[in-house]
Amino acid sequence: MTKDLPQEDHPDDDAGLYVISVAAELSGLHPQTLRQYDRLGLVSPDRTVGRNRRYSLRDIASLRMVGRLVGEGINHAGIKRIIELETAVASMAMEVAKLRIEVDALLVENPPKGLATRKKSDVIIYKEEN
Repeated sequence: MTKDLPQEDHPDDDAGLYVISVAAELSGLHPQTLRQYDRLGLVSPDRTVGRNRRYSLRDIASLRMVGRLVGEGINHAGIKRIIELETAVASMAMEVAKLRIEVDALLVENPPKGLATRKKSDVIIYKEEN
């Protein structure tokens, strides 16, 4: 029988855990490239009190995506715009999901009165006799 581990044992995907050398190795990019992406605002990791970068799993996934887009020939300004648009789409999708839940709850509480409901009728099968 397995036990669920406490939440503290499972770090959040946004938790800054990895130093730049580890993040560079995991993302397949050079540490200097990671510094450049941070300066450009493409991937901005958390910082320690001493201002050292700490990359999260989400940051590493973003670094991989940026590296892939650069490899496809997209410039840094284009990549930044793609990231902004993807973030906006994700936020809107979350908002739509929340609104759907609210609308469903309101419809359950207040069913529409203008819609006519049909009574179910028995199905009559016509069979021609010879």
